[in-house]
Amino acid sequence: MRSDSDTLRGGPRSGTGRTDGRGVLDVLVVGAGPVGLTAAAELRRRGTGVRIVDRLPARLPYAKAIGIQPRTLEVWDRMGCVRAALEAAVPLRGQLLYVDGVERSRFDLVLPPDVPYRFAALPQYETERILEEFLAGFGTRVERGTELVSFGQDADGVTARLVSAGDTGAPVEEEVRCRYLVGCDGAHSVVRKQLGLGFEGGAFPEEYMLGDVVVDWDLPPWYAVRSTYRGGADGADDDVLVCIPLPGQGRYRLSMRLPPELSAAHRAEGPEPGDGVAHGLEGGARAPGLADIQQVLDRLSPRPATASELRWSSVFRISHRLVDRYGEGRAFLAGDAAHIHPPTGAQGMNTGIQDAYNLAWKLSLAVDGIASPGLLASYDAERHPVGEEVVGRTVRHASGGVQADPETPGTLLLREAQLLVGYRGSPITDGDGGEAGAGPGDGTRDGGEVGVRAGDGTRDGGDGAGPRPGDRLPDCTGLTTPLATQPLRLYDLLRGRDHVLLLYGDDRTADDFARLAVRAGELSHGAVRACVLLAADGTSTDGVGAPGLPVYRDARGEFARLCSVHAPTALLVRPDGYLGARLRPPTAEGLAEGLARVFHT
Repeated sequence: MRSDSDTLRGGPRSGTGRTDGRGVLDVLVVGAGPVGLTAAAELRRRGTGVRIVDRLPARLPYAKAIGIQPRTLEVWDRMGCVRAALEAAVPLRGQLLYVDGVERSRFDLVLPPDVPYRFAALPQYETERILEEFLAGFGTRVERGTELVSFGQDADGVTARLVSAGDTGAPVEEEVRCRYLVGCDGAHSVVRKQLGLGFEGGAFPEEYMLGDVVVDWDLPPWYAVRSTYRGGADGADDDVLVCIPLPGQGRYRLSMRLPPELSAAHRAEGPEPGDGVAHGLEGGARAPGLADIQQVLDRLSPRPATASELRWSSVFRISHRLVDRYGEGRAFLAGDAAHIHPPTGAQGMNTGIQDAYNLAWKLSLAVDGIASPGLLASYDAERHPVGEEVVGRTVRHASGGVQADPETPGTLLLREAQLLVGYRGSPITDGDGGEAGAGPGDGTRDGGEVGVRAGDGTRDGGDGAGPRPGDRLPDCTGLTTPLATQPLRLYDLLRGRDHVLLLYGDDRTADDFARLAVRAGELSHGAVRACVLLAADGTSTDGVGAPGLPVYRDARGEFARLCSVHAPTALLVRPDGYLGARLRPPTAEGLAEGLARVFHT
C-alpha cells in the first residue's frame, strides 16, 4: 500500500525525475505552458518522476490566456495551489456590451451558491509563474532552452531525442528513455506531428492585434467590455473591440481587428507557418503601437478614453482544429496540441488544464503498476468529446455570439464555467449508478455520451436524483467534526487526496462502513481513502463508531440535499472530483465492480 507521504508531495520519489535501475524516466512532459505545468505538477504531487522541457529560454511576458474558469480553480484547489492564484487574480464580474456606442446589455457572472469559486482574470504569465513555483516545491524545475526534435516508441516505453544549448552555446543532444510522453507543446506540436495524427479544421480570415495597456475610462471595474460597430446591411460586426480586465488599476488586455495597412506590412515581414496552422501570436518587425490602439479606442470606446503604459502588443490569428485522437501508444496530447479554437469564453487554456489533470492521475496509477488495462484509453474517451464540443461551441459563438446557443442564462453560465463537463458513459464509470431503477445518464449530449452536459443548469442534472456516475461532485458546506469550531466544506475533505470513498449513513452503519473501507483499500492497492458522513439527524456527536475512519456530520443536510442521498450510500469520488460509482445500498460486490474499472485486480 502507498502511504500518504507517497501520494502527496512526492514522498520518497523526490528529485527532478525518478528513474529506475535502467535509467528509465517515468514521464517526459514537452511544453511548459499552463497545460504542461499542470501535468508535471500533478504527476510530481503524486510521486511520479517527471522531466519537463520547453524550447523557449524563458517564460513569455504576454497575457495571452486571461480568463480562469471556476472549474479550473476547483482543480487547483484539489492540487493544493489555489491560494496563490486567488491572491494574484482579480474578479471577472461580467460583460458590458455596446453596439454602435449604445449600451445594449450588462451580463453579470453570477453562479449558484454551492459553486465555491467565481470567474477570475489572471494573465498567462502569472498563471505560469504560480504553477512553476508550485512544481518547484516538488524538486522539479523546467528545463528551458531544451527542444524535443524526435521520438520513437515501443511496447515498453518511449525514446526521445532532446537538443539544448550547452555552456558554450553549441547544441547538445541527449537521448531520454521514458515510460510515457506528454505533448503539451501547442498548436505547432512536434509530438502531434511525429505521431502523424490528423488535425482537421480551418482558419478565420480576420487578423487581430492585442495590446496590454491602461485605459482611463470611467466604466465599472472588473467588467469585460465588448464594443462593436454594425455598418453593414446584414447586421454583422464590421468593427470590434474586446477589453478584458487585468490586475492593476485600469489595466486591460485589448483585442481588435488589425488595420489593413498593418496587416500588409506584417504579412510582408513573416512567412506563414510551415505546418499550415495559423494560430496564436505571430512575429514580425512591426508590432502594433499605442497609436494603432488609440485609433481603435477613438472609434469604438463607449467613453472618451486614452490608452497608455503599453506593456506589449502583437498580431494574432485564429484557427479551429481538433486532433483525431488524444494519443497513440505511450504518447499523449493535451491543450493546444490537441485542440485550438477562438478565444470566445476563455475556454482554451482551461480545457487544456483539465486535459492535463485528467491524464496525470491516470498516468500516475499506470506508472505505479496498479491501473486497470483500459484506464489510459479512457483519457481519449473522456476528453476528446469535450474538445469537440468546445471547438464547435466557440466557433459558433465567434460567428454568431452566445445567442447562437439558445440556452437559459443559468445553463449558459454553468457551461462557460465548465461545470457541465461530465463523463457519463465513460468506460471507467459505473453506468447505472448501482441503484435500483437507475437508468442511463440522461443529462449528457445524445442521451448518455461522454462530453458536455446539455442539462438545464440545475444542480442535480434536472432529474432530481443528484449527481450520477461521471458527473462532477458538487461542493457543500456545513460539515462538522468535534475538533473544528467552524463547519467545513466538502472540498476541504477531498483536497490533496486521491480516490475518496464517501460513505453516507446514520450512526448504525459504522461497522459496515469500516469493513467497506478496508475492502476499498485492498482492491485499490491502498489508493482509495474512505470518509464517513453521518446524517444530520443522528444522535452521536463524537464520531465514535467508525474506528480508523474520519467521520463528519452533515449538520445542515446540504450534502444529502445536493447529492440526493436519503439512505446508506457510497460515492466513489475520482481524483478529479467526478463520481466513478454511486452505490445504494453500498455492497462489497458493487464496490469491487466500480474499482475494477480503474485498478487492476
